[in-house]
Amino acid sequence: MIKGNSEFEGRFRRSFENAKSYAEIWQVVKDSVDYVFGKRRGSMMLFLDDLPLQVGAYYPLGTNNIVLNRHLLDIVESTISDKKQVDALVYNLLLHEYLHALGELSEAEVRRQVVAVAAKCFGEDHAVTVLARKSPWVLLKDVPFEPSRAPKRVMQIVQDFEKSTDKYVV
Repeated sequence: MIKGNSEFEGRFRRSFENAKSYAEIWQVVKDSVDYVFGKRRGSMMLFLDDLPLQVGAYYPLGTNNIVLNRHLLDIVESTISDKKQVDALVYNLLLHEYLHALGELSEAEVRRQVVAVAAKCFGEDHAVTVLARKSPWVLLKDVPFEPSRAPKRVMQIVQDFEKSTDKYVV
């Protein structure tokens, strides 16, 4: 079992509880990875796309993009009334893909690292950690999966996702 520092657990819990957007959840993801592994990567972009339901998100190797499954998030948001459970799903998906973006390509290792980061930053009893241990798909165990009959929407970029303080000279 990974032990966290209760002062930091409180900080991460507060930041997560106060998050009201993808960008704010993303900041918690970046801060938690920095705290646990001392790694950080900037200039990431988030896209929402309608993907097959068995895909939560993906990181296209060699890019600065993370793509979340908009169709899956729509289903989760419409069937789960607890907003923080939905946010815990988003946190876990973003964390998983961020670890890939930081260079870890092994799915098994990324899954282990997601649990390690969640446990150290939020404690064992927090929704983020419980979901990381059980798998995000546990939220959908009672949701009937039927192929979507809706037309595929255009991929959407999430504006103001990454708040960068980097200055570029052109």
